[in-house]
Amino acid sequence: MTSDPEDARAVSPTRLDELRDRTEARISLGAVGSGIPTRAALRFNLDHARAREAVWTGMDAAALRTALGPAGESAIEVYSEASDRAEYLRRPDLGRTLSQGSRNALGAAVGTGGFDIAFVVADGLSATAVALNAAPLAKVLGDKASAAGWTVAPVVIAHQARVALGDWICAELKARCVVVLVGERPGLSAADSLGAYVTFDARPGTPDSARNCVSNIRSGGLPVDAAAAQITGLITLMMAQKISGVRLKRQDLLSEAGPG
Repeated sequence: MTSDPEDARAVSPTRLDELRDRTEARISLGAVGSGIPTRAALRFNLDHARAREAVWTGMDAAALRTALGPAGESAIEVYSEASDRAEYLRRPDLGRTLSQGSRNALGAAVGTGGFDIAFVVADGLSATAVALNAAPLAKVLGDKASAAGWTVAPVVIAHQARVALGDWICAELKARCVVVLVGERPGLSAADSLGAYVTFDARPGTPDSARNCVSNIRSGGLPVDAAAAQITGLITLMMAQKISGVRLKRQDLLSEAGPG
């Protein structure tokens, strides 16, 4: 059997350069004997160290408050039932449950009223993503919410938090909609990716199918302004339809939100 000459033909260096420019994936690293070049090996080790650092480093709440500006002054810090980072990583269930002390603090903040939107900044699995991207995105979202006439709860800074912790926060603050800005699980090509999970009428026990997600918010991914436009578009649809997740009708989202 003869092989197809097209299959046997080597890919030109120019073509490989074009492919590398289109992706952050590790392709065409080269070879030195039976191994990879030193530069590629060192880069892999560096990216692996960055991913581990993103997972294990605690969120700097004081720096986040400063970066949030006026919104940071009134921000409320809350904690899940995970006592530390190690337990948080071993027990995802604890990261989804709000501590009793935090519930009391939120209850005192809301009084007898309520809000249209609650914004939550959660460490998740990448404190790096939060440090770089959360405050800029929260500021733009706050401006867009004010322009839309929505009432906004004090920003909540959540420690040792999984996405579902936002359900408890939404319920305690009596908010119609919650937006959780959370550090996404880091990979070897990006350790700084932020995700935004938007849920209407969130309550403890809300299934993941009732959420909408905008992900890969970072330099080199989805820009902050574009992410804010998509998130605001989602909230607008949710307020109109009083639903979120897979049942939300999203056909007009992109045209309504636009790129900026």
